[in-house]
Amino acid sequence: METIDSNAVEAVAGRLLSAYESFEPIAPVRAGLEASGIDAAYGVQRATTDAWVSMGRRIVGRKIGLTSTVVQQQLGVDQPDFGALFAHMSLTDGEAVPAGAVLQPRVEAEVALVLDRDIDHPDVTISELIRAVDFVVPAIEVVGSRIAGWDITILDTIADNASSGMFVLGTRPVAPGDIDLREIEMSMSVDGQVVSTGTGAACLGHPYLAALWLARRLATEGDPLRAGDVVMTGALGPMQPLVAGREVVATLSGLGTVRTSLEESA
Repeated sequence: METIDSNAVEAVAGRLLSAYESFEPIAPVRAGLEASGIDAAYGVQRATTDAWVSMGRRIVGRKIGLTSTVVQQQLGVDQPDFGALFAHMSLTDGEAVPAGAVLQPRVEAEVALVLDRDIDHPDVTISELIRAVDFVVPAIEVVGSRIAGWDITILDTIADNASSGMFVLGTRPVAPGDIDLREIEMSMSVDGQVVSTGTGAACLGHPYLAALWLARRLATEGDPLRAGDVVMTGALGPMQPLVAGREVVATLSGLGTVRTSLEESA
């Protein structure tokens, strides 16, 4: 592991926090992180999430990003990443994304897991992971980027809390034993026109494999997944722009439908 330049991490974190505050995108931040690579990018992410926690915001789960080969190709990366989900990011099925809440918003359909126990072993097995899942729901992730024009590498997106924005959860829980997540089929439409399709297998081969990767990674770092956490397991197909006034509907076979929209600016 390279020695992380704490001054560079602090500087990049400050730039990103300012972008959130001003709601103005900034130039890519990767140049300040390349010397220490991914470790430095996660250092920035920890600095920004720590700042939000100090403001009173509450972490309610994690998101896994870049699990779909298609999305990896879109962004020019070759591995997944993760970020923190906060309570203020959570929306209910049918609820609109407030205008001005997410910079450069895009949407993607996902499987969301909700846990009923902690997962704190770095060598957690797949059977232990499955036992830790309380229920499964369909979800839409509203991703956003503080980097102008979505000009990102993996360093930019990790530093930017894995390009998190908001997330919308369905309200009909499904027991994990009642569905084969690998075989589900996803269709996402905008105003009735299909814009993205995929299957559960698009998410690292299986949404549970994505969750297993995350659980092991976080447990190894001493910051494990906890009971009640939401885990957004990753996109099942290409993400699409979220345009004000247009309804987005994601249908996942066996899980149901979830929908959202973006409020018009005043």
